[in-house]
Amino acid sequence: MSVTKEIVTERLKTVNGPDFTGNIVDLGMVSEIFIADSKVFFSITVPAARAQEMEPLRAAAERVVKAIPGVAGAVVALTAEKKGGGMEAPVPSRPAPRPAPPAPPAAAPRAAPHAPASHSQGRRGVPGIEAIIAVASGKGGVGKSTTAVNIALGLAANGLRVGVLDADIYGPSMPRLLNIHGRPQTVDGKILKPMENYGLKVMSMGFLVDEETPMIWRGPMVMSALTQMLREVEWGRLDVLVVDMPPGTGDAQLTMAQQVPLAGAVIVSTPQDLALIDARKGLNMFKKVDVPLLGIVENMSYFIAPDTGKRYDIFGHGGARREAERLGVTFLGEVPLEMGIRESSDAGTPVVVSKPDGAEAKIYRDIASKVWDRINEERGAAADAVPNIVFE
Repeated sequence: MSVTKEIVTERLKTVNGPDFTGNIVDLGMVSEIFIADSKVFFSITVPAARAQEMEPLRAAAERVVKAIPGVAGAVVALTAEKKGGGMEAPVPSRPAPRPAPPAPPAAAPRAAPHAPASHSQGRRGVPGIEAIIAVASGKGGVGKSTTAVNIALGLAANGLRVGVLDADIYGPSMPRLLNIHGRPQTVDGKILKPMENYGLKVMSMGFLVDEETPMIWRGPMVMSALTQMLREVEWGRLDVLVVDMPPGTGDAQLTMAQQVPLAGAVIVSTPQDLALIDARKGLNMFKKVDVPLLGIVENMSYFIAPDTGKRYDIFGHGGARREAERLGVTFLGEVPLEMGIRESSDAGTPVVVSKPDGAEAKIYRDIASKVWDRINEERGAAADAVPNIVFE
């Protein structure tokens, strides 16, 4: 039996609204319904003041949908919006990825702010992946994704098995940066196979929706998608998974940092004070959730005029290095503002693979080596922190 939106909608009409006033469909509480691989995905918008008491309503909607013949699973996110915010209407129509696991990530256990040094406590790892690192920035526009993909390629060039998770739901860059097209296949209709190019295994929201499709999801739906792309992908054996984080320090970034056992974080910034102010926010976020700081990269650090060879510090120079020294964080390196990096990135042939013997590729490989060294240092520190039990 083929599952359709019409069938799901009719079943949802059997679910009473708050205080048994009508049903959730006629009350306009149900978002656009998405169906993929026989799984159903939608959200229910409820009054913010009553959000906590609406879990039984959400569970009832999930039950009736799962009971439909042909439905392999369902995820129902409960969203709450305050009056006057212009978001009271149901969510506009939008394409969707394969649904995420039934349990929304918000319900997963989170590490307490005062958790001990074992920062992985309470965070479930991903089988087969030895280390997960985040590449983050306090703001957009600093070249974070280009830096992330070239670090990943640098790690692979140094002999490691590497994957990339594009966690920037609203602005996925990896399909273009790595010149990957098409849709990922599934294993038994449940687990996604990562896309591959240049020796990297890659998963991105950009593989699941069209490039020009705007993502206007609310927080719970974003986190469900991120959880799926991390945990419902056949990554295989990886030495390191590089997560290209969304820019900023919002809920998606914080939840990823709290729920994923990150081996560490790399912060990308440009030299000027304004970018460094935002970079500090990213640094402080990872510190608060006990994620080790692997170091800072200063991107767009300087410009070498191709005709004269003269160096220009367009955005200032050395700000990220000084910030790293001030905070006692490793300074990973300076990446120049170079036309070739931009052109190769736009063409889907990052400089580490298009010009592997060039100066810029060497810079990224050196940064990747320092990142791997820092990962191993953090592993050693964690091992040393384990107490010895002495029996007397």
